[in-house]
Amino acid sequence: MSDLVSIFLHLLLFKLVAPVTFRHHRYDDLVRMLYKVHNECPHITRVYSIGRSVKGRHLYVLEFSDYPGIHEPLEPEVKYVGNMHGNEVLGRELLLQLSEFLCEEFRNRNQRIVRLVEDTRIHIMPSMNPDGYEVAAAAQERDISGYLVGRNNANGVDLNRNFPDLNTYIYYNEKNGGPNHHLPLPDNWKSQVEPETQAVIQWIRSFNFVLSANLHGGAVVANYPYDKSLGHRVRGFRRTANTPTPDDKLFQKLAKIYSYAHGWMHQGWNCGDYFPDGITNGASWYSLSKGMQDFNYLHTNCFEITLELSCDKFPLQGELQREWLGNREALIQFLEQVHQGIKGMVRDENYNNLADAVISVGGINHDVTSGAHGDYFRLLLPGTYTVTATAPGFDPETVSVTVGPAEPKLVNFQLKRSTPQAAPKRRIPNSGHRVRVLPKKVQPRAARKKETMMKQPQRGPA
Repeated sequence: MSDLVSIFLHLLLFKLVAPVTFRHHRYDDLVRMLYKVHNECPHITRVYSIGRSVKGRHLYVLEFSDYPGIHEPLEPEVKYVGNMHGNEVLGRELLLQLSEFLCEEFRNRNQRIVRLVEDTRIHIMPSMNPDGYEVAAAAQERDISGYLVGRNNANGVDLNRNFPDLNTYIYYNEKNGGPNHHLPLPDNWKSQVEPETQAVIQWIRSFNFVLSANLHGGAVVANYPYDKSLGHRVRGFRRTANTPTPDDKLFQKLAKIYSYAHGWMHQGWNCGDYFPDGITNGASWYSLSKGMQDFNYLHTNCFEITLELSCDKFPLQGELQREWLGNREALIQFLEQVHQGIKGMVRDENYNNLADAVISVGGINHDVTSGAHGDYFRLLLPGTYTVTATAPGFDPETVSVTVGPAEPKLVNFQLKRSTPQAAPKRRIPNSGHRVRVLPKKVQPRAARKKETMMKQPQRGPA
């Protein structure tokens, strides 16, 4: 009986302390909502902008942390990005709801949420394409139909086809040898991307993100890399073919975590499509070049998946509550997945933190690096692994690690400076001629005495 009372009180309390505003939010409403949450939870939140859209609207992010604005060593960073396509709006509204939920449940001392906020630095960007959203919302108000109205940014560019293409390089490197992570950008990359894309690239290069999800609409499925197939085009036609990353099993698990925690995604049949377990490799669905999730994996330490969350790209306001209830648990569970695998510090012999040290896992051809504070995070499935840390000027260190299904295993590295090899002495070849050593010249004793007397000063007359 006491359990039933406890459950009833919890539900009643949740109803009272977590009021949800189930409606669509235009840009000004979105900004007000972010600052409303910040004002209600000022000690665990921070609002910041990563840049501006073509039309000058801020690309706002709401951060949750017990120390907002500060990276705590060994505390992982995770992000959600919504509304990349302006007319795919459910993700935008879900992330606003999630922000409100995290704040209210933290204030209510929900231990699961308290632990999540205290152990994780969470970044939530409700809208990457605020200009496109305003076009789509205006069309909805005027009852103008159009599947693509508002999809692109104000310059008419699809932002999920606008990131530098690093897949071409990784496929070449996999075949011929070359780097398997942190692939460099072309020198002129800034001139090739839109303002929103540039802002996001600079953002993900500034934070050592470990895990991410990009929220879309138009289907119901969890999509994981690679998005671009190995043979992207064959005689002008896009080729669909399963194109796995070296972390394919891990990505499948991350996608399934979301799908099975979701209200109905895992059932597979949605929007006229069927996806077993509610997940798919991106390239096996359709090949997409210059997408954001592949870019995260190939240029940073971040593992990102794409969440397609609704058949209707712009669902009616009356459907938002059902969608929130269907996604709420999945959104929380996915954030919790950042706490798995291994993590640790990389230091030198004097306990100085080493940034950009490379962490390699035997059998997985994708490395990660330590961040500016010397800490690293490597998502891994349970198992036993051989892990190596390397840094220029230091001897590598290799350890065997057994990873469990719960908390990440702490694995620290202390690298020793490489001892420079002494250069071999050059031997002068023997020409066959003997070298005569001249003896030191010895003066007779009498001559030495005379020379000494001559050097003494002579005294003058008194």
